[in-house]
Amino acid sequence: MPDRTAYIPLNTYPEPASDAAILAAVDLAASLCHGMQVATFAVDIPPVASPIGGFLVNVDGMARAAEDRSRAECDRLRALISARPGGADRIRFVQHRPLLGGALGMATAAARYFDLALVPWSPDTQAAQDMAEALVFGSGVPVILVPPSARGDRVDHIAIAWDESRVAARALGDALRLLPEGGRVTVLTVQDEKALSGTGIADRLAASLTERGYQAGAASLALEGRGIAAALQDAALAAGAQMLAMGGFGHSRLREFVLGGATKGVMSDLRLPVLLAH
Repeated sequence: MPDRTAYIPLNTYPEPASDAAILAAVDLAASLCHGMQVATFAVDIPPVASPIGGFLVNVDGMARAAEDRSRAECDRLRALISARPGGADRIRFVQHRPLLGGALGMATAAARYFDLALVPWSPDTQAAQDMAEALVFGSGVPVILVPPSARGDRVDHIAIAWDESRVAARALGDALRLLPEGGRVTVLTVQDEKALSGTGIADRLAASLTERGYQAGAASLALEGRGIAAALQDAALAAGAQMLAMGGFGHSRLREFVLGGATKGVMSDLRLPVLLAH
């Protein structure tokens, strides 16, 4: 199998994701790939003319202070990751200095040169949320959101949220590429969330995967008062899966993405790594 390389973009403005989430993403990348590129983004804020001449607010001084904090965070994160025991020699660091608002487009374009992207997930950090949405909907590569609680164990069991849709099939294909030979797949369907295209679709996919050499099983879920995101994650964790794969739903004419309920719910309460495909 050819070597896989993961891309991990770390935006530092206005603040980075948590250290725990960043280290969890690095550990997961090490378990999935032979190498990784960690890209840090230090903001460059162009001078802005103050309409009141800077007498009341030192706009330029505030901008330069924000730039200094952003660059210092880039240096700190590189030191944090480099100190991680084992695997440091497999990491390539790059630092960019995009103009304010340019980090997302730069990261999205860069991700296309790698096998997959991992985004450290902090639900209360806007920069992490923006980076995740930009890569899921714009990069064209598999994107894995990694919560602080994720462990860097070998991934040999993946759960797939299955509804026979195009995006679910894309998520399945992306996830299967990460499994080792003889890996395990649990196929999850939620019966009372929306109309499915047919009955027995989880069993049908599990049978197909078994014929192809995977260990596969099916589970049909009932919400029982839970949101679909909670139900999917509960089932994945109960089955012992180390990752959940699902389609990332969205549409837009002006790149204002509207997330489907399951995707949005998973992203707001992430309890295991989630591979999103669009």
